[in-house]
Amino acid sequence: MENYQTLLDRITPEAGGTREVLDPATGEIVGIAPVQGVSDLEDAIERATAAQPAWAARPDEDRTSILNLAADAIDSAAEALAELLSREQGKPLNGPNARFEVQACATWLRATAAIPLPKETVIDDGASYAELHYRPVGLVGVITPWNWPMMIAIWQIAPALRMGNAVIAKPSEYTTLSGLALIAVMNTVLPAGVLNVVTGAGDVGAALAAHPAFGKIMFTGSTATGRRIIQASAGNLARLTLELGGNDAGIVLPDVDARKIAPDLFWGAFINTGQTCAALKRLYVHADVYDAVCEALVDVAAAAPMGVGLVEANVLGPLQNRMQWNVVDSLVEAAKAGGGRVLLGGNPDRTAVGNFYPTTLIADLDPQNPLVIEEQFGPALPIVRYTDLDEVIDLANGLDVGLGASVWSADAAAARGIAARIQAGTVWINSHGGVHPMIPFGGVKGSGYGLEFGVEGLKSVSVPQVING
Repeated sequence: MENYQTLLDRITPEAGGTREVLDPATGEIVGIAPVQGVSDLEDAIERATAAQPAWAARPDEDRTSILNLAADAIDSAAEALAELLSREQGKPLNGPNARFEVQACATWLRATAAIPLPKETVIDDGASYAELHYRPVGLVGVITPWNWPMMIAIWQIAPALRMGNAVIAKPSEYTTLSGLALIAVMNTVLPAGVLNVVTGAGDVGAALAAHPAFGKIMFTGSTATGRRIIQASAGNLARLTLELGGNDAGIVLPDVDARKIAPDLFWGAFINTGQTCAALKRLYVHADVYDAVCEALVDVAAAAPMGVGLVEANVLGPLQNRMQWNVVDSLVEAAKAGGGRVLLGGNPDRTAVGNFYPTTLIADLDPQNPLVIEEQFGPALPIVRYTDLDEVIDLANGLDVGLGASVWSADAAAARGIAARIQAGTVWINSHGGVHPMIPFGGVKGSGYGLEFGVEGLKSVSVPQVING
């Protein structure tokens, strides 16, 4: 079983450019990360290109067996990985945070290994016969974000490897060590060259997106960066899966029990301290239950301790970087200036060490306030009162994003009818943001395109081939 220090030592560079990585909660040095460039990407492409044919030629049962071994390796290093993740990303060990994320990596690998490979008989009528198969793309480029740097990497790496591709992953420069550590653990069981990692800034990601060696690019991040990836990859006709920004709406109907739904509302919005693409980011509550929902949310939020991630009691942590802290701060100030009623928080200590922003709930906002219509990606939730269902559905659909949404009601059938009118890739009923390895997930509008998870996720990292006759 690997401990924290040996894991950190294994990913500490021995040569080349480096930089210090700081804990967003304390400002202390976590470790030393390599700073790589485009030449390192070329080296990784050479290794991956050499390794991929043999990996693709293995029987599927061999690849699935190795994915399960990789999950075992993650389990063996789980506490060390969780501590590093907590120190670098900021999320606490407990709650739906660091230990949860590491466990999800192992769970997702095993689930991906267990999915039956897609093979479809298209026609078999006695006169004609055709089968549809899915073959490896070749090289898959994976560009991962800083909010869930291990789990989202696995979401992309696991299906790509399962289908016989080789992978080059580029972790966010904000969470480089987490990406390096996860891949180092997996590479204790994977064949050499099948899974590679290249660090660096935006120039490396841009070069990866534009490189003709890649048949597939997978990216999770902002809509603006997603558009740049589309442009960069156009010359190669690379296939893309883009999970981009969201500003998920939740609609609470007047028949709810406010106290019953408040914990799920809270975690739908504040999981990972609000730093989640498919978090609940704008909450519309019917006037009949508005005050009761606000009061119940305040009680739940006030009881959720925030602090340094390695303190076992904490379940909320700092924002990962100061840039994001500034975004949240500016949107909360806009909400206060626009007449919003602060129910909780909204008063950060601007002199404190660490990127902590207090859990913030703001009521009585105009639906067009910046905190409502712009993605905050942090621990601040706007709560908007409504009376007319058609109008609130129009508000939910009124932005150029559509990753997730939710409807909250005691009548599940009625909620599903409303869900069908909402423009989002996933609409949850009486919950928000939960994902499952067998349930397809993806966005619409400015939230990207392409599906991940389950059989659809395997197809997305493959090329279809029809065998006719």
